[in-house]
Amino acid sequence: MTTAILEMRGITKEFPGVKALNNVTFSVKRGEIHCLVGENGAGKSTLMKVLSGVYPHGSYTGEIGFAGQVQQFRGIRDSERVGIAIIYQELALVPELTVYENIFLGNEVRKGALIDWNETIKRATQMLAKVRLDVNPEAKIKDLGVGKQQLVEIAKALSRDVKLLILDEPTAALNEDDSANLLDLLRGLRDQGVTCILISHKLKEVIAIADSVTVLRDGQTICTLDAHEGEVSEPVLIKHMVGREIEQIYPPREHKQPGEVVLQVRDWSAYSPSLGRQVLRNVSFTLRKGEIVGFAGLMGSGRTELALSIFGNSPHYRIEGELQVKGKPCQLRRPSDAIAAGIAYVTEDRKGNGLILIQDVKQNITLANLRALAQRTVIDANAEVKIANEYRTTMNIKTPSVEQRISNLSGGNQQKVCLSKWLFVKPDVLILDEPTRGIDVGAKYEIYTLMNSLVDQGMSIIMISSELPEVLGMSDRVYVVASGRITGELLVTEATPEKIMELATN
Repeated sequence: MTTAILEMRGITKEFPGVKALNNVTFSVKRGEIHCLVGENGAGKSTLMKVLSGVYPHGSYTGEIGFAGQVQQFRGIRDSERVGIAIIYQELALVPELTVYENIFLGNEVRKGALIDWNETIKRATQMLAKVRLDVNPEAKIKDLGVGKQQLVEIAKALSRDVKLLILDEPTAALNEDDSANLLDLLRGLRDQGVTCILISHKLKEVIAIADSVTVLRDGQTICTLDAHEGEVSEPVLIKHMVGREIEQIYPPREHKQPGEVVLQVRDWSAYSPSLGRQVLRNVSFTLRKGEIVGFAGLMGSGRTELALSIFGNSPHYRIEGELQVKGKPCQLRRPSDAIAAGIAYVTEDRKGNGLILIQDVKQNITLANLRALAQRTVIDANAEVKIANEYRTTMNIKTPSVEQRISNLSGGNQQKVCLSKWLFVKPDVLILDEPTRGIDVGAKYEIYTLMNSLVDQGMSIIMISSELPEVLGMSDRVYVVASGRITGELLVTEATPEKIMELATN
């Protein structure tokens, strides 16, 4: 019988007004891949932060046993010292430093009293090869996309002597090929004796890789399932996660005849001075009233660059081409211009670009439309609270109060705040960039239902997604992007994963 490398017994953790963990018991066998699943706010990330020492001994009740010893971690250094490495949803990278500097940050390769930079670059290159990331180790982190930054984080963890590797949504920012590569990497690590804990909302991914699965709900342990005994399936996991059965992942919607063109882009090209290359080439597409248009493509294909160039061009690309909103030519030089024209953009990086983490829920919800609350130059505080509470109710945002700091909310509830912020602007065109990244199946269904409701009311939605089932399940039409070009347009009735991937690799 395989012995447990980790045992967490009776873990209880409270925040002001919230019991995040309530007598949680969690055990992981040595040399297995153990998946931890649950809805946003179930307590998964909190449990791992207790384990890693982010929440130090004394700030919670219960006991942690690791490698046969009772542990009392006072900080991250203590957990790292015994062989625990954790990669959080919030990437711990320094944007201005190079890839190799980040991989060995705090774990520098020394030659005497000095850092051996040549050896550092050599070892960093080896770590990058392990995670199948083909980038120059001397590139700066800020010049990499979110998905590539995630792989650098994994390389950073592997550079240490790891006994237990914990990954919190590691594939959330990855396309299907990169996700498959990462899962293969985890299997290889397991075969080498490294135990892995994987937190994921992608249930197909969990089913594909898990040896065991533990489900948390509302801060409590619901069950632990053995995959080798046939106990793990998508319906079973969903039922345990949400406390009820969800028969359809994508809510049904009738594909109606769309209305007039609300957004038209012609011969749209963009050059990035910071990257020194063309990121978009002669892109043309239309968006009609009351439809959802999906944009599919591999990581780095140019989908996000297209969205940002339309939404006020905050990266300051050199733009060529024509953009029309409701038949009128527009030059949207800044995001405020786009908002005024009726365009809103929900970023793929909610923590970095979508929210102000030190502010509260109500301030984040009203941020993009403060003029609607202003009396001359003063914000009506009562109106702000009223609006925020309305969105808290309609969007089912789980928070004790709209005055709760946004950083204390789970990822799914933060995403609902992001959506609320832009819905308060009342746009005609809503651009959703990876709208369900890092979101559990229950919250996904809520967002999909909201999207259907919005288009039924006449809004038009552009949805950028790396998940092909999501694109096929929610779109009326699909544009495929590859190397900064649109390589194809498909009606959803004729689109298949094979057709999309063929166009995405052109």
